[in-house]
Amino acid sequence: MKYKDAGVDIDMESEFVRTLISQIKFNRRKREEKMHFTGLVEFGDYYIAMNTDGVGTKILIANQLRKWDTIGIDCIAMNVNDTITVGAEPIAFVDYLAIDHYDLDMAEQIGKGLNEGARMANVDIIGGETATVPEIVKGIDLSGTSIGIVKKNEIITGENIKKGDLIFGIPSSGIHSNGLTLARKVLDLYEKFEGHTIGEELLRPTRIYVKEVMNLLKRCRPHGMVNITGGGLRNFMRLKDMRYVIEEPLKPQKIFNLIMEMAEVDYEEMYSTFNMGMGFAIIAPEECENVIKRTIGDARVVGYVDDGKEVIIPHLRIRYESY
Repeated sequence: MKYKDAGVDIDMESEFVRTLISQIKFNRRKREEKMHFTGLVEFGDYYIAMNTDGVGTKILIANQLRKWDTIGIDCIAMNVNDTITVGAEPIAFVDYLAIDHYDLDMAEQIGKGLNEGARMANVDIIGGETATVPEIVKGIDLSGTSIGIVKKNEIITGENIKKGDLIFGIPSSGIHSNGLTLARKVLDLYEKFEGHTIGEELLRPTRIYVKEVMNLLKRCRPHGMVNITGGGLRNFMRLKDMRYVIEEPLKPQKIFNLIMEMAEVDYEEMYSTFNMGMGFAIIAPEECENVIKRTIGDARVVGYVDDGKEVIIPHLRIRYESY
């Protein structure tokens, strides 16, 4: 099975987004920066960084298990982890919850998750919106928007990435909030797995990298950062056109091995669908290595940058070119 067999075609989605963006031509003022993980608005000596994202079909698992206490963390994580890729510090968040019926237990659990996510990301939830739209959604949908700030002279665009830079991988907490459409097709949510159920494993919340990355930025300046979400390693290609060689990828958690076995998919499909154990990556010169490892205890070198326009894992014979 491939991801598109489960209903999600990454290549077609990219084409859909390009078509959509091609029609958005109005600019209030000329914008100098073109970002790949977050949008920027000039504000004096600063840029305001904005992101919007949702939890996706992970919500269907939460609904089935009636366990909604972690998806609020995912909602915040999926946004703030994009915000920090440019060196911006997330400071505020607003959420949007669409429902088809009222469930007070669900509301309480989602609220707890949002509160915990805000604490972990050190952001204020300054507002939000709840809409009751039973004719549009069947169940719930949760999304949000984060706002961050970065001084103009401290922004990280990826343009400084050069041959010889090292690629540092930071482990994920598991599947995060991408690829769940495929996972749900092939896994039994109630089957026992690692001391709990598969459903509970899939609901393990997305790791939030904000505090670690913000601490790192006080000590060294990376050349680029990547939030590895939908599209897996292809996310590197959203940065500067270079050859990103992943010589020693982080070890994927057991849940990925199970999905691979049950769906009968190869490594190439897995690494273009899931984070496969690496939820965030930092591209930096060699002199930053010791600082990165001291600041982010579980970060390690997984590869390097070379000339070219691709992402490769040599020993698995995996190669991704530009979209």
